[in-house]
Amino acid sequence: MTVQAMPFVPGVAEGQLSKDLHRAGADELLLIDYADVERLNGRPAGLLVVGGAPLSHPMSQLQGLGVPTVIIGRRQAEELRVGERLRVDGGDGRIEPANGASAPDDGRALGLRPGQPVRTADGVAVELRASITGEQGAREALDVGAAGVGMVRTEYLTPLHGQQPDAAFYIDSIGAICRAAAPLPVTLRLLDISVDKRPPWLGEMAGMAGLLGMQGSRLFGVEPVRSVVQAQAVAIAELAQDHDIRVLIPYVASPEEFRHWHHQLSAWLPASVPVGIMAETPAAALAMPEWRRRAELVSVGCNDLMQCLFGADRDIPEVAGYLDPYSPPLLRFLRTLAELAGTDQQAVQLCGLLQQLPGVLPLLLGLGYRRFSMAPRLIPTLARVVQATDTAQARQQAAAVCAAENSEAVRDLLGLDADTRPPLPWSRI
Repeated sequence: MTVQAMPFVPGVAEGQLSKDLHRAGADELLLIDYADVERLNGRPAGLLVVGGAPLSHPMSQLQGLGVPTVIIGRRQAEELRVGERLRVDGGDGRIEPANGASAPDDGRALGLRPGQPVRTADGVAVELRASITGEQGAREALDVGAAGVGMVRTEYLTPLHGQQPDAAFYIDSIGAICRAAAPLPVTLRLLDISVDKRPPWLGEMAGMAGLLGMQGSRLFGVEPVRSVVQAQAVAIAELAQDHDIRVLIPYVASPEEFRHWHHQLSAWLPASVPVGIMAETPAAALAMPEWRRRAELVSVGCNDLMQCLFGADRDIPEVAGYLDPYSPPLLRFLRTLAELAGTDQQAVQLCGLLQQLPGVLPLLLGLGYRRFSMAPRLIPTLARVVQATDTAQARQQAAAVCAAENSEAVRDLLGLDADTRPPLPWSRI
């Protein structure tokens, strides 16, 4: 019996199937409901997430465990029996009886050199950077051969006991990241607080409701966020004397907003520190010509961008299926961004979970993107995808999917198994 699930975190693992959230050991595969993901404390050999929203924050955090992971439907889960020994492949989504014939694969690859690009089959350079939350992630980035640290999620840097961080704390914590990542360049996303990312030191904030409320740079002028952002900037100014650091301003919606916060930051940061933006809304993404003139770097946050495009919260399983990575309108939108970036297109970084989904990375290469940031664990696997991709063929494939009528046609063009698609929201009605 073989179950075809949706691939999520690459690698191969074998073990007995367990449903015990609190006792699953390192030699077991854990079948876990999406609603329980944030309660997981251990590190099983592999994860089978039932009803997972693939672009959600909880699923993104799961990547940090570094274990093979797939997403399955409830009907598929009913076919599995607790106690049976299974083999799960997080790279292709297959769940099958374990036969002991092949050793577990940790998803890593040899030959990647830190700070260097990966080459496509026809020799085109592609940068695979690491998105991390702390010092351990920086070590992993160096270990797997990342081209750089594409994004440090600084909102996850919090002092013990949850007190408000100051400049001294950030000098220590960001400094540790920079030292662990050296000699890789490090890009820091300034404090990115939202309704689903609230640090323990933050009290009640007016307007923090829903996915389109006060968040990111919209909070930079409000205490205590303003003081914490200033503390980050003071720490970065000191650390930039010894490390290659860049800065991203999160959730910027317009060029006017960027100019305002860039001016504020210039009072704290030396001119030598490049400052750019996270483009996470359609308005920000479509301002690409303005960013080419004013921002020193641009990172497109595909997770939040897709929420705005599809009008659905990625953390709500009932509507998360609307965020369709194989939607032709989404791919046409990304093509438009690439065209607006013009000759600077290769310097635009894509981040988020989109690029790791089956068949998507070659499409993005075909659209012309050459810089990506992802969990360190994914870099070796996606490097192999890059190395197997011919950009001329990828351009043809990207043109075909952009011309497709619907996502089913795109999946057919990519040769994806129909069973790997999460349940459609309207199919429950």
